[in-house]
Amino acid sequence: MGWAVFLQHGRRGVQAWRPDAWLLPNMCRTCMGQFSSSSVGQDCPPSQRRKPVRIGCASGFWGDTAASVPQLLYGGKLDFLVFDYLSEITMSLLAAAKAKSPNLGFTPDFIHTAMAPYLKDIHKSGVRVISNAGGTNPLACAAALQEITKKSGLDLKIATITGDDLIKQKDAFKQAGITDMESGKPFPEHIQSMNAYLGARPISRALDLGADIVITGRCVDSSIVLGPLIHSFGWKRNEFDLLAAGSLAGHLIECGPQCTGGIYTDWHLVPDWHNIGFPIVECSSDGNFTVSKPRDTGGLISFGTVAEQLVYEIGDPRHYILPDVSCDFSHVTINEVQDEEAVTVHGTRGTLPSSSYKVCATYLDGFRATAVCVVAGPRSAEKGRRTAESILRRTRDMFKHLGLEDYSAVHLQVIGAEDAYGPHARGKDLVREAVIWLSVHHKQKNALEIFAREIAPAGTGMAPGLTAIVGGRPRVSPVLKPFFFLHPRKDVKIDIYMDGKHIEKVVDDHSFTVDEYISSVEPITPAVPEDLPSGPYSYRLEDLAYTRSGDKGNIANIGVVARHPLYYPYLMRALTSQVVEEYFQHVLQRDDSNEQLVTRYELPGVYALNFVLKNSLGGGGIASLRSDPQGKAFGQMLLDLEIKNVPDLKSLID
Repeated sequence: MGWAVFLQHGRRGVQAWRPDAWLLPNMCRTCMGQFSSSSVGQDCPPSQRRKPVRIGCASGFWGDTAASVPQLLYGGKLDFLVFDYLSEITMSLLAAAKAKSPNLGFTPDFIHTAMAPYLKDIHKSGVRVISNAGGTNPLACAAALQEITKKSGLDLKIATITGDDLIKQKDAFKQAGITDMESGKPFPEHIQSMNAYLGARPISRALDLGADIVITGRCVDSSIVLGPLIHSFGWKRNEFDLLAAGSLAGHLIECGPQCTGGIYTDWHLVPDWHNIGFPIVECSSDGNFTVSKPRDTGGLISFGTVAEQLVYEIGDPRHYILPDVSCDFSHVTINEVQDEEAVTVHGTRGTLPSSSYKVCATYLDGFRATAVCVVAGPRSAEKGRRTAESILRRTRDMFKHLGLEDYSAVHLQVIGAEDAYGPHARGKDLVREAVIWLSVHHKQKNALEIFAREIAPAGTGMAPGLTAIVGGRPRVSPVLKPFFFLHPRKDVKIDIYMDGKHIEKVVDDHSFTVDEYISSVEPITPAVPEDLPSGPYSYRLEDLAYTRSGDKGNIANIGVVARHPLYYPYLMRALTSQVVEEYFQHVLQRDDSNEQLVTRYELPGVYALNFVLKNSLGGGGIASLRSDPQGKAFGQMLLDLEIKNVPDLKSLID
């Protein structure tokens, strides 16, 4: 489109962020449903409304704050309270715990911190709870909670969903020649865990059967929100737009305060981190919903905070594939509600999901150890680097003398010298205090025990100003790496238990699936307006956009959201996949294929770009030796990128 047309379109886009501007003809502003006898913004008759459902998320990961439950329980006016604890890293840790004891493998925080102090009030309020705290051992998790409820004299029905654990089939998978869906690597030896990402239908069915609390093992994170919405509204398997909307609601709140101002680009504008509000979605039966937080809590709900979470840890926004639906988030819009700390979200579309589940297996691949040492004084970066290199040289000499192999991998980083920025680092020679990050991998545990013993002697025999070894002598730990593949849904047997007793098998209807699994398709790159004005000005990306980055295995993503619609075409013109790939060249690991490692996708609904960076995290998770194994800082690092040859963009929106 021409620039003049885009200018008008962009200004309309600003208006679209205002309350009620997004309402469609015959749409009720109360329940956001459509009906036949009203103009825009009027209310439909009460008899035609269905009560919205309020869901609060009290945990975004294993180890989240205990302050979330009371603020949501007592100030959220909830129907459901959900907890998301699992990630690929967490599943690896829980698998290791279960290997040590058959009664472990779940997240104990859920039992002792989140539930035990509040069980009576949860029961009294009628709030129902859904959590994936079961990890690799959901039945043990349910049994532990059941014991506490009995001691409290409460009658709460606790449902458990099983079937995600496929570890008993590992030999069959190996014989079948299963390969990794991203790298193509063969099925590994030493499998430690293997779990399918289940969907929302088993959760909704457990609620249908009267469960007060539902505990699952591995499932997609958003399903803990979609499940209660299916239960509440009776959404059918082929109502894909509704299922996609419910999945987006789950995606936005599954990481707790990350959508209420946590890790927000404009962090300096977010008040009261100590009391940051946890998110609540209020969803109507037609799939439209608002995102808010309890009153009198800190944090911030805005277009920016929620849009950042929308682009967090996704790949192709047009094909966000889940067990219940394949979602298209590319034209979602987010609108701030005037005079309220809330936004409305709509525009999600859905299509048939895959007939396969995604499976994550973890396998043992040697051992790792990390030394973290503080060094101070003039030329600290240089001292730190030489210290680390000397430790490596000494231990390698010892390995050679003992007949041990060399390290499989080494990662040396001087924190404070901006090593993470690679060629974009500034002023490293001026550093007067730094932290040595020296992480190593070896196939044999005893080799790393030698490494661990040789850190402390640096304090007396190497650089001056070495002040501390953080955490003491490095701990040697096993490396668990992820392995992803697809498995037919029809071959996964899902069961529901109630109070420890098996009550039902979940029957999946495969008529609403497709055989192919679209992990990535060629992105559609919209043309930048040919008459887009240029100019003599330059801006840092932070002046024009918000960013948010995250991970999936060894893949990172960076979402870039324009601060104003008029900035969007300039971002599209400047931020090509080639530019971003060159900027992050120092973290990308290439093979012999010369494959392009960065792909760009567009989300014009929120004026955003999403960049997917393959082979960028050094293996990812606990397999990575880096200080940022999940790419959390990638978005922040990109903020310094210079956008050149543009007009005075600030004056365009004044």
